[in-house]
This record gives sequence, C-alpha cells and structure tokens, in this order.
Amino acid sequence: MQDARSNPAPTVSIIIPSYKTADLISACLDSVFAQRYRDFEAIVVNDGSPDTPELEKALQPYIDRIVYAKQENKRAAAARNHAIRLARGEFLAFLDSDDTWTPDHLASQMRLFADDPSLDLTYSNALLVGDPGRESSFMDSCPSNGEATFAALVVERCQIPISTVVARKRVIVNAGMFDENLPRCDDYDMWVRTAFQGAKIGYGRTVQARLFIGRPGSLGESRVKMTEAYLNILEKFNSTLPLIDSDRRLLAGRVVEIRARYLLEEGKCKLKERQFDEAKELISQANGYFRRTSLSITLFGLDLAPATTARLISYWTRFRNNASA
Repeated sequence: MQDARSNPAPTVSIIIPSYKTADLISACLDSVFAQRYRDFEAIVVNDGSPDTPELEKALQPYIDRIVYAKQENKRAAAARNHAIRLARGEFLAFLDSDDTWTPDHLASQMRLFADDPSLDLTYSNALLVGDPGRESSFMDSCPSNGEATFAALVVERCQIPISTVVARKRVIVNAGMFDENLPRCDDYDMWVRTAFQGAKIGYGRTVQARLFIGRPGSLGESRVKMTEAYLNILEKFNSTLPLIDSDRRLLAGRVVEIRARYLLEEGKCKLKERQFDEAKELISQANGYFRRTSLSITLFGLDLAPATTARLISYWTRFRNNASA
C-alpha cells in the first residue's frame, strides 16, 4: 500500500474502487483535486484489475496525493470496504473510478451537513453520459420524491447514485458496510440497510457529478441481471432484517412486482434469441402481474406468427429508442 498520510486526519475520506478503468482514472482524480472543499484524503483501491500496469502508470502523477491499495479481485463492495477500513475521515464520499465530480460537489454536500447536523447521508443529482446523443440527468429517469426513508428506497420513490453520496463513516460501519457476497447492486443494499438502521438521509437536485453509463463489462450493463440482483436483495431483506409487519407487507408487494419485471426482461432476452416458447411462457407469467395490453398483443402474436412478431418488436424498439434520442 502506498499513501500520503503525513497530514492530520481529514474530515472526508473519498472512496474510489478501480477495476479496468486505467483510461478513466485520471479524469476521475482530476475532478477530485479540483474540489473547492479541500479537507479530504483520496483512497484508490485496485480491485485486482487486469490493467494494473496501465492503471499504476496513470496513477503515478497523483501517487503522492492519494492513498493507493491493492487487493485480489473481490468486486466493488470488497474494494469499498477495504478503503473504508483505511479511511481516517469522519465522512465518506463515494466516487466510482469511471465517474467525475463538479468542482463544488464536496462543498455543497458538506454544507448540507452543516445546515442540518442531524443528517447522516446526503446525495445529489448527476448527469448520465456515455450514450451518444442521449444525455440526461439521473433524476430525470430515477427521481427522488419526499423523504428518503427505508420505505421510499424499497419502492424506489427515492433512488441514490453512489458517486454523489457523502455519509458519516459511523452509519456505514454500524449498518454492516457493503455486502461482499453481492455481485451487483451492493450500493442499493447498503443505502436501504443504512436507512433501516435509522439514518437520516438528505438530498439535493443540483447536478454535481457525471456518471459514465453503459461501459462494456460494467455491472449495470445488463438489465435482466440488474433486475435479478434487485430481486435477490429484496428477498435478502425479508430474511435478514427484523421487519415490522407494515414493512414486511411493503417488501412482499415489491418482491412480487420486481419478480414480474425480471420475468419480463428475461422474456425479452429469449425473444431476441428466437426461443419463442420460452419467451411466451415468461412474458405470460409477467403479464399475470402487469396486465398490459401491449403484452397481451405480443402473446397473441407469438401464438400466430412468432418470428414476425419478434421482428416487429425489434423494429419498434429501435424506432422508440431513436425517437427518444
């Protein structure tokens, strides 16, 4: 491990896991050192990345200003936990190595804590980049409405982009830190457990980060895998959290909904693969919950002319995506 720790403990420790982002880490760190708020340390954890020589070359200009650690590949949750254990700050600021911050991000978030000392975790809006011609903000598609409570996070009335989060270290530690057994959505799991433990969460709507979406091989690339991961986490909550009856009913309803969403996404994949019988069965099960006219028409088409129906859906999907670009 290499670090720059001759100074007193900072107020904020920035948590940056890195895996196959040697070409992006410089932009990430440039945005860190451009912050107007300066009382921080930056901790970069190399999660056993296959591009380690390139990554360490990219890190060389920053090496005296960061804490750099390496571990075997254990995924992002373990890399974040590694960094948290090294962190000296009272607050943790999370930043994925393919994302960047605006210069006022930390100052704005720390101002929220100063204005309301009862806050335990804050987050903000962000710009989604990486899909040419379709830039939008995170809250355009994933809004936050009302208080960010356990219930609001479970039903996704409030959604939290990790690269905008600043939290008190103690609330993350007290909630058990990130679940290293989860291959995806470990950040969502973390925020829900934090809220369940009683953390007070605040947020702002100002864009304070740029999130690089759709990177080949990134954990968020597959919709069906993300939906499956979300479903598994909800089921985990049901078996591991000491829920009261109202929370258990809320969670049960959400599990039914997300299971239907997973079946639908899996059905779409089977349709693309021209596995029409499997697609019909999955979509039929999903429509038992959604009861959408469009899905009923799709099922009717799969009965009469499956190949033609698949082509029409493919054309329509491309047209809709192009129209929204």
